[in-house]
Amino acid sequence: MNTDIEDEIPESEELYEKLSLTIDKGQEPLRIDKFLMARIEGATRNKIQQAIENNLVFVNDNVVKSNYKIKGGDRVVVFDTNAPDTSDIIPQDIALDIVYEDDDLFIINKPVGMVCHPGSGNPDRTLLNAAAFHLKKINPEMDDTLLPRYGLVHRIDKNTSGLMVMAKSEKAMSDLAKQFFNHTVHRRYIALVWGNFEEESGTVIAHVGRHQRFRKLFTAYPEGDYGKDAITHYRVLERFNYVTLVECRLETGRTHQIRVHMQHIQHPLFNDDFYGGDKIVKGTVFTKYKQFVDNCFSICPRHALHAKELGFIHPTTKKEMLFSSELPDDMAQVIEKWRKYSQFRNAED
Repeated sequence: MNTDIEDEIPESEELYEKLSLTIDKGQEPLRIDKFLMARIEGATRNKIQQAIENNLVFVNDNVVKSNYKIKGGDRVVVFDTNAPDTSDIIPQDIALDIVYEDDDLFIINKPVGMVCHPGSGNPDRTLLNAAAFHLKKINPEMDDTLLPRYGLVHRIDKNTSGLMVMAKSEKAMSDLAKQFFNHTVHRRYIALVWGNFEEESGTVIAHVGRHQRFRKLFTAYPEGDYGKDAITHYRVLERFNYVTLVECRLETGRTHQIRVHMQHIQHPLFNDDFYGGDKIVKGTVFTKYKQFVDNCFSICPRHALHAKELGFIHPTTKKEMLFSSELPDDMAQVIEKWRKYSQFRNAED
């Protein structure tokens, strides 16, 4: 893949673990930059120092400065903003829900639990592995080294379901990536969030960036002094007293954007274990209510977010393309349970 295009993919703020180790107890104190130069093949001191300045080096789960001296027992983790090498993508026969396909691209309805590409903890069984198998089946003569070059134009979280577009050629990849970069792609999500809204619609404007202490999390920076600009438009679809069904339209596409923005306005996604939605945020203290919520958590054991609509300009025909998908069963069932619970509560009142 052309690295310039890769940099244009909006979701590229994701970090990938490059090195993880615990320092031997007998290690003499040594500057972290010098230590890493000796441990990472091909690393220069300048590159190491840039990584440290960009908060990509952690010691004991905290960012450090270049003059930090490591000692025995320290746990060092180094991250990279570039995805792991995917040159060895292995085609794997994994079922894909392909809702549209032509010579340039295909649209996939990604299921919950599928990771988009190999990485730390997910070496295979990913969307890219499945896509490689699909492409190889269409064209058995395709050079295996070309398989990872096509495909991911954008990403959605492992436990988010819904529509994704994948490119089948360099030309389509370049064209689609530019549309995402220019924020001209239509993306509409459905989310179940905690709390009731005073208004029917609104817009969240707050930079989104990696949490400066907890590396797996992202957070909102309303002052805009850290992270990247992010804009989410939302509209209430249905109210269920303690939770609300909303649609979210992305103007930008940052990692975890909807999840972070909803948390920022005190409406975390239902059952979002990263951003505080996996506990009772709104409601009563009655045991029956807690049991009801726990049952809902069991039915939908992930954050309730679905990428329902995806629209863009076709890279070859230049025609507008718009795709829509139904809510998966887990979200549909939980929404119906809340609908009935809300109706019951309203009838009592």
